[in-house]
Amino acid sequence: MQPFAYAAPSSVKEAVEILTKHGDKARPMAGGTDLLVQIRGGRFDLDVVVDVKKIPELTEVNNTKEGLTIGGAVPCHMLYEDSQISNTFPGLIDAATLIGGIQIQSRSGFGGNLCNSTPSADGICPLIVHSAVARVQGESGTREIPVEEFCTGPGANALGKGEMLVSIFIPNQGKNFGSAYERFIPRNEMDIAVAAVGSSILLGSDGKIQDARIALASVGPTPVFATKASASLIGKDANEESFAEASKIAKSECSPIEDMRGTVEQRQHLVEVITNRTLSKSLERIGG
Repeated sequence: MQPFAYAAPSSVKEAVEILTKHGDKARPMAGGTDLLVQIRGGRFDLDVVVDVKKIPELTEVNNTKEGLTIGGAVPCHMLYEDSQISNTFPGLIDAATLIGGIQIQSRSGFGGNLCNSTPSADGICPLIVHSAVARVQGESGTREIPVEEFCTGPGANALGKGEMLVSIFIPNQGKNFGSAYERFIPRNEMDIAVAAVGSSILLGSDGKIQDARIALASVGPTPVFATKASASLIGKDANEESFAEASKIAKSECSPIEDMRGTVEQRQHLVEVITNRTLSKSLERIGG
């Protein structure tokens, strides 16, 4: 591993200045559970690693009636140890308990999971189905990016030169909203999903589906927001028939590869099965 400098700024402004100055030779570090492994593996040749854990905005969690704001460096355990967050954003908690083991969850979080931008990331699909927005800041100011638009390719994202993720905002959609996330792995020791699905349902006052979101992991070059499957549910009754139809459509929206973890056909089948499961679980959780 090549030597590099270590910086620990105390403000977003200071961090952005360092990142802008060094460009591709600098990377922000929150938990470091992915970045340090990547540096050792030779993926990055860095002049400086920018530790962002001393920046207040990045380590705070604010849960209000409008929604949940998660700082970019907040670790997973801070979310699932909060009962109010667990009850309001269940699909998010499904993923928080799956991102690595307990030791990893004490360091890593949704911010790093999002910025690492792998197709199999457990944290991204739940963010998509919760309509999350990434708030980023760079030299030219701040901007917001819907999470479904954040990842642009395997390990690539929409962050520009000198930009960093400050926080993620997730709107609170009320008691008529339910969500769930599940993945398939052949054995517990293999932490990368063969296929995974996040789903959410919002019921209207008439009991029909007012809004729905389905997102898929490990079945495309980026996490996939299954827009056609999601749209197929709107205005319909939340039942086995509508869920089965949406699950078939979701299957058609994925574009998996074949590798050592699974075949194309297996992954397509899993998408259909897990979509149905997560939609059913989302419905069960409404009002819970």
